[in-house]
Amino acid sequence: MDWSSWWETYSTLVLSIGVYGMLALSIYLTLSCGLLSLANAAFMGIGAYVSAIITLQYEWPFAVALLLGTAAPATVALLVGIPVLRLSGVYLAMATLGFGEVVRVVLLNLDITGGPLGLNGIPPLTSGWHVLLALACTIALLQAMRRSRIGRAFEAIREDETAARLMGIATDRVKLLAFVLGAAIAGLAGGLNAHYTFTLSPGNFGFENAVDILTMAVLGGIQGLLGPLLGGAILTLLPELLRGLQEFRMAANGLILIVVVLFLPHGLWDPGRFRRWLKK
Repeated sequence: MDWSSWWETYSTLVLSIGVYGMLALSIYLTLSCGLLSLANAAFMGIGAYVSAIITLQYEWPFAVALLLGTAAPATVALLVGIPVLRLSGVYLAMATLGFGEVVRVVLLNLDITGGPLGLNGIPPLTSGWHVLLALACTIALLQAMRRSRIGRAFEAIREDETAARLMGIATDRVKLLAFVLGAAIAGLAGGLNAHYTFTLSPGNFGFENAVDILTMAVLGGIQGLLGPLLGGAILTLLPELLRGLQEFRMAANGLILIVVVLFLPHGLWDPGRFRRWLKK
């Protein structure tokens, strides 16, 4: 099989690995600040629909569509995050999950989004270099943040928010920054996704997708940027690798995740565990 034939066959899978790697990084950002948010699927949906409507109905340039598809969920996250981020733990998870359901229902009932039928015939504008560039920029941004004062503030808030506040860290602003930036990354991933899948449906951004995104980060581990990328790649490839199991594919998928969670509680990528192994 030559390169053109291989790419034609597996391009969607390769692009999905990059896009879901970005989504895993988007929730890694909030988890690194101690925020258990399940809103990333909704933010992905907002970004996907905004960018798709712009190219499909208004025929604006792809770059403008991606820019607005990134800005729209970030703006919504800013408005939602101010009241919602007063919550923590399971209460924050429930609130953001409820927000995701509100977004899904709104998408189901708007004419401009196509209602229950969604949008079809979205221009196939996403190329491999678009996803690669977006993923590289996301990794570079998050790596720079990890080494900055903001990254240290994230870690302090995750370990003990009260102590971080007493140290002079503006915890509310830092958490809001993580929430908004995570939404922007998810929105960009949604815009890229919409323009290679060619179709959108409100059901693509519901509870199941929110849990999948969270699972990617937990599976790979949140001890570094490589963990979420690894988790995203594995969960994207598993359905393809387990295709031969047919109706047992989902059961095998779930079993693999259970084994990893039980025996590797910090995820597959855990530098601390690797250092302990090297010392033995």
